[in-house]
Amino acid sequence: MLTLVWDVDDVLNDLMHQWFHCQWMPDHPECRLRFEDLSCNPPHAALGVSREEYLTSMDLFRRTNRAKEMEPNPEVVAWFFQYGARFRHVALTARPLATAPDVASWVFKYFGLWIRTFGVVPSRHDADTPLYDLTKGEYLRWLRSGDVLIDDSSENISQAAGLGMRVLQPAQPWNNSELTMQALLHQLATMPENR
Repeated sequence: MLTLVWDVDDVLNDLMHQWFHCQWMPDHPECRLRFEDLSCNPPHAALGVSREEYLTSMDLFRRTNRAKEMEPNPEVVAWFFQYGARFRHVALTARPLATAPDVASWVFKYFGLWIRTFGVVPSRHDADTPLYDLTKGEYLRWLRSGDVLIDDSSENISQAAGLGMRVLQPAQPWNNSELTMQALLHQLATMPENR
């Protein structure tokens, strides 16, 4: 049985879109950018602010009820109901450890019928944080059971491909992929169930 490794933010949900419209724009009404203009992730350069200012804003949003209760991607939910039982699933996120409990709860609330494993690679470290894996690639090398990575980050896609994994990258403004979520899910549905 193939093991699919799912990025959480901007794959299973639309975190960046929600943050941009519900946190950034209300706090910065002078901003004339559209979500489609966020051509890099993190998007601080496109926004014309420091990385720290962007991260502070995103961290504030991640703590809101709106972020904790955000709806999952309906196309992905429908796919899981139809095809999810054919595969094993892992959720893998890169975010601050302080927000990991909330997103883990979110994953199991919406995808817990299928996703039984949750991994986090801390996106920031302090002196008290034990360092196991610095990147998703390092985590996947340690895991050794992932067959396919679904992730919006080109860096994560490249790392997984370097490990011999199949990779699928849904199109987002910050990557060069043209793969729609619908086409990506179709590819997954037609994959053989075994390695």
